[in-house]
Amino acid sequence: MLRPLAAVLALATLAGAFFAGPAAAQGRGGGEPGVFDFYVLALSWSPTYCALTGERRNDRQCDPGRNPGFVVHGLWPQYDRGFPSECGAFPRSPSRPAMEAAEGVFPSEGLARHEWRQHGTCSGLDPAAYFRATARARDAVTIPAALVKPAEGLRAAPIDIARQFVAANPGLRPDMMSVTCKAGQLEEVRICFTKDLRGFTPCPEVARQNCRAGEMAVGAGR
Repeated sequence: MLRPLAAVLALATLAGAFFAGPAAAQGRGGGEPGVFDFYVLALSWSPTYCALTGERRNDRQCDPGRNPGFVVHGLWPQYDRGFPSECGAFPRSPSRPAMEAAEGVFPSEGLARHEWRQHGTCSGLDPAAYFRATARARDAVTIPAALVKPAEGLRAAPIDIARQFVAANPGLRPDMMSVTCKAGQLEEVRICFTKDLRGFTPCPEVARQNCRAGEMAVGAGR
């Protein structure tokens, strides 16, 4: 049974506790490495990925006991309108020492390699530096307590998820992020960072990608 998010948050308060595609218009093929306006950190809600896709692929991310809440999908260079992709920098695959910088950042090495090829090559960074930048962005975001890893499913309006992130992250505003959904379920939270990753930044085009459903399911981890 799915419980309203407000009820879960109220229980947390009483207990002493105090949520796969680029986030913009269709991208341009190619681009000049390092030439972009801001970053988007995409945090994927793992239970939704596993329910809709990962379990069919036998993704280890979805094994019992390994299905967390939010995981890093990617760090995406963005233009104010659209985004670059596969910019052609560093044509060889990342070396093993470079991949060590991705460990613990992405849920799988395969995803890390894909994100480097699709987005990291546009960052102007080498692979290891891109993976470190992704970790830096991830560590700069506080996941709201009620959404760290809920023990049971709940339902929430997209704006309620956004409000929880805003409350947990000083300086973040609704126009600096989006909450997306898929098949009536929470898909991702996408947060916009300045190019130097020193803070959040407004991103109207990304913010317009918000889920339009009045309410969505937020599945529990395992």
